[in-house]
Amino acid sequence: MNSAVQNMEFRPRLVFWELTTGCNLRCIHCRASATELMSPDDLNTRECLRIVDQLAPFAPFILVLSGGEPLWRRDVFEIAKRAAGHGIRVALATNGTLVDEAMAERIKDAGIVRVSISLDGADAATHDSFRGHPGAFQAALHGIRCLQQVGVSTQINTTVSKHNAHQLPEMLELARRLKVDAFHLFLLVPVGCGLTIAEEQSVDGAEAERILNWFYDRSLDSGMELKATCAPQYYRIARQRRAEARRAGEPVPEMHHPNHSGQPAALHQMTRGCLAASAVCFISHQGKVQPCGYLPLEAGDLRRQTFEEVWRNSPLFADLRNLDNLQGKCGICEFKRVCMGCRARAYGFSGDYHDEEPFCIYEPRGAHAN
Repeated sequence: MNSAVQNMEFRPRLVFWELTTGCNLRCIHCRASATELMSPDDLNTRECLRIVDQLAPFAPFILVLSGGEPLWRRDVFEIAKRAAGHGIRVALATNGTLVDEAMAERIKDAGIVRVSISLDGADAATHDSFRGHPGAFQAALHGIRCLQQVGVSTQINTTVSKHNAHQLPEMLELARRLKVDAFHLFLLVPVGCGLTIAEEQSVDGAEAERILNWFYDRSLDSGMELKATCAPQYYRIARQRRAEARRAGEPVPEMHHPNHSGQPAALHQMTRGCLAASAVCFISHQGKVQPCGYLPLEAGDLRRQTFEEVWRNSPLFADLRNLDNLQGKCGICEFKRVCMGCRARAYGFSGDYHDEEPFCIYEPRGAHAN
């Protein structure tokens, strides 16, 4: 391995790659503002394979192929195979509606270790209205079963908003019944189509706090891998709850992240909050590199630069990695190195990614020092 890469303080742990904005659904919260047509600006196969080769020195890490709908691309399996051949752990993020028995076999043969399928309601009416397509719910459930039949690990992703927050216990129970390996919860970030529905659909800070406390409790008793994403305050809540239990003399069980047979531990380990630019980054369908998929600021362009050049030398990444640059409550919070606040949400609300996390209701101790 390149010694310069090996000695870097910051290493990518998750790389999300938007292979296309083309999609067969019209989800009202979509980051990609998807259309049915693939963009003429999409990276071609040759460009994609070159990028995969540039990512190889950073392995092992998790490469999440997403969209739009990644299965919209005919070369998605060629890209996945190339990455898996480099020792990169490849996951696929899909709406599940295109997955049948034959597609599941192709996914397995490509070396993809996990498929996350988005479910945004516990029933067809709720999910289908959010996804903009009748029948999407049943098609997604069928896709999960097809993947499980060929032995591919499955995960449910749920974007939490006002339309489905009350259904979260039912969603978790559905995940249990479906026997998926993981249930990941996402708090809505106001970007892409989400900009137009942020006020209408986003839960407020108090509701987010309640949901994340519930999610912590379920992480201890669900027997399933649970992870909160785009919700960095969850990692502050988890540490607060564990500290409270210790002070009360109560047992403090380990966070329940079971190692499912054959699945790499990195898929389910407890981490910190916002990892944009420090352990996570996003590659757009045009090859633009961003700190994450919800922070639409360009750190580099893989049509003109190598991935290593961008990861190591981007001024934007360097700025985000310096937590002393955080402002507002986040800047003085005693949990800032655990949480960091969502930089994309701060940017979406104020236009400045240094600002405090707008969904967080916690008042840092330092706020009352003066």
